[in-house]
Amino acid sequence: MEKHAMYYDMLVRVTNAISQCRDPEEVALITAESVKTAFKAKGCSVFLVDRDTRVMGLAASHGLSQEYLTKGPVRYMQEIGEVKDQVPIAIYDVQDDPRIQYPEAAKKEGISSLLGVPIISHDKVIGALRVYTSEPWEFSMQDITLVQAIAQICGMAMDMCRMYKGHKTSIEILKNLRGKEYYKSRGWTPYEGVPVSVAR
Repeated sequence: MEKHAMYYDMLVRVTNAISQCRDPEEVALITAESVKTAFKAKGCSVFLVDRDTRVMGLAASHGLSQEYLTKGPVRYMQEIGEVKDQVPIAIYDVQDDPRIQYPEAAKKEGISSLLGVPIISHDKVIGALRVYTSEPWEFSMQDITLVQAIAQICGMAMDMCRMYKGHKTSIEILKNLRGKEYYKSRGWTPYEGVPVSVAR
């Protein structure tokens, strides 16, 4: 029961932190930091899919060196497969698995095991969340389920942030197109359509 309580506590803390973000990049960074800290892992990364280039771009990372992060392009159709197949992938030994695209870089970085889960929003895979450990780790179903839940929250939060930014931009464009005089002549504020009192 104690481990379950730790999982619930982590999920609540991560959800609270993410829910206060207004920027997709901030969501990705908080997610990476929270997962890395909670699992006491070597590192955690958030990738987003670029369908045109078929490459996963790094959105945020915590705990990994710049050398490892810039090792080369991560092709989502050829590598580990959590994005392509839309399922979690747990790799116990990164040095003995053909799905690892850069085994030498992983060895130099001191990575032993890896867990990758897809980030899904509106039934569409938008990226991947990966956890890296320095010691061999048999990821349990509870570990995998928790990381999946956080990846789902991360995906929804990033979508909401984009919508928030889009709405703000649309409102600003409309305000600039119509101008403040348009609203003043009708007794309305130029912001949220809230009526203002009649001038005395």
